[in-house]
Amino acid sequence: MPRWLPWALMALAPLCLFNMTVAFFGNSVVFPLSPFFLRNKALALAYYACHRPLCLLDGHEPLAKQVALAEAKHHLPRGLLAAVIEVESKGRVHRISSAGAMGPAQLTPDTARLLQVSDPFDPASSIDGAARYLATQLGTFRDVRLGVAAYNAGPGAIVGRAIPRNGETEHYVRKVMAVYRPGKSARLAAKAR
Repeated sequence: MPRWLPWALMALAPLCLFNMTVAFFGNSVVFPLSPFFLRNKALALAYYACHRPLCLLDGHEPLAKQVALAEAKHHLPRGLLAAVIEVESKGRVHRISSAGAMGPAQLTPDTARLLQVSDPFDPASSIDGAARYLATQLGTFRDVRLGVAAYNAGPGAIVGRAIPRNGETEHYVRKVMAVYRPGKSARLAAKAR
């Protein structure tokens, strides 16, 4: 065995432990040696640590009612926000993605701050913030597919009237549109993890 190998393994151990912690608490798949989105993942764990004790005893109510209220409040097409949340987190309130996006609407720390969502794991706050953000994108692009693409990739990624071809957004839009049933709400239930 090369002399440097044990040192390399010791140097990589904190990164591996950190990513495994995100995967465990966020109920997601994270490559253990991923050096990407470390800041977002660290912030997500901090938000999670603050939120989780608040809901250990009570849990969370099913998300469908909150989603329907947010869709009506922000004049979204019925069922669209539900489809976005289903694709984003499958309705899992405590989800943390491999990029550090959090909660049922999978808000990144920067987006949560922009939307003034103080607890991205709180379903009411997260869903309302996501509805406001999605309504803004739909108002800007005036097209459901482009609005969904902007929700995923950010409005700056939409050039002209085209969905970005970045290896993720085009698949994301396809998934949301497959779940979205105009005029009908998708079935969502809060999941503890």
